[in-house]
Amino acid sequence: MPRVGMLLLMVAGLAVAYGSGRARGVHGVLLVANKGDQTLGIIDPDAGQQVATVAEGGVTGHEVIASPDGRFAYVPIYGDSGVGLPGSDGRNLVVVDIAARKVVGRVDFGHGVRPHCALIGPRDGLLYITTELDNAITIIDRRALKVVGQIPTGKPESHMLAITRDGHYGFTTNVGSGSVSVLDMEARKTLAVIDVAPAIQRITLSADDRLAFTSDQTKPQLAVIDTATRKVKSWVPLPGIGYGTAATPDGRWLVIALRDTQKVAVVNLKTLQVERTLEVPANPQEVLIRPDGAAAYVSCDASHKVAEIRTSDWTVTRLIDAGPGADGLAWAREP
Repeated sequence: MPRVGMLLLMVAGLAVAYGSGRARGVHGVLLVANKGDQTLGIIDPDAGQQVATVAEGGVTGHEVIASPDGRFAYVPIYGDSGVGLPGSDGRNLVVVDIAARKVVGRVDFGHGVRPHCALIGPRDGLLYITTELDNAITIIDRRALKVVGQIPTGKPESHMLAITRDGHYGFTTNVGSGSVSVLDMEARKTLAVIDVAPAIQRITLSADDRLAFTSDQTKPQLAVIDTATRKVKSWVPLPGIGYGTAATPDGRWLVIALRDTQKVAVVNLKTLQVERTLEVPANPQEVLIRPDGAAAYVSCDASHKVAEIRTSDWTVTRLIDAGPGADGLAWAREP
């Protein structure tokens, strides 16, 4: 091959490589909870396709989190209903070996608790899971796969959880009461309950943990909570009812799924205003920002898709096929 042709091929190869997470030092896979077929989907973010699914055992998991070393995924098995609605009450957690693509462990909570959001404590490495019917966060030792404690939230339907980066505090959204519980993760107690709106759903923290964000489910507005004063600081009008949210690592932006409008809103965290909206497939649910901040992923429930958004210019770069009912997302680093 002529040298010019070889050079062009090399340049093209580099362009493709540097357009992926791998070239920027982000090695890993994207995990998605496919509610419709009760599987955990494993997506290759470089290829932009779901490369495998792992059956959870016939009952539905809504959320997923990966272990810090990227080896395991933890999927709480919620049941076949929504918050506060009639249906089955999940009572266990499934552990998936990501590389082997199989279930390798389970934790039984002993009774129906509708376990939902799972996070790993940044200080202690324990697994913290919202257990709605216990009005609590249940704590699991990941190595022993045993329940080792609980933190009461003081309210029913504690559905989602956010933990500060120092591991000291947690914040739950209590859906039906429209409140946020502030938790002392080390003392394992409730410090305060913040009344927000008639109903709320999901929650996230700013990059510096100074603000918490949750959307009113009765009006198109975002509550901005000051985590130090534990009060609603301000409201941001939205072009639709907000749902899943995630903040970029640089602290500049908040990405919000607008579930009923097939859009994603981008809020400028300096001005606390919506700066732009993007079209995505139907029923966007959860937002995940890749660790390098270069891309946002949005699961789109009714469309069996995950939308990939380039954060440098807020462009939807591709739609990745996932399973039916695509919902919870997590990033698993390459072991």
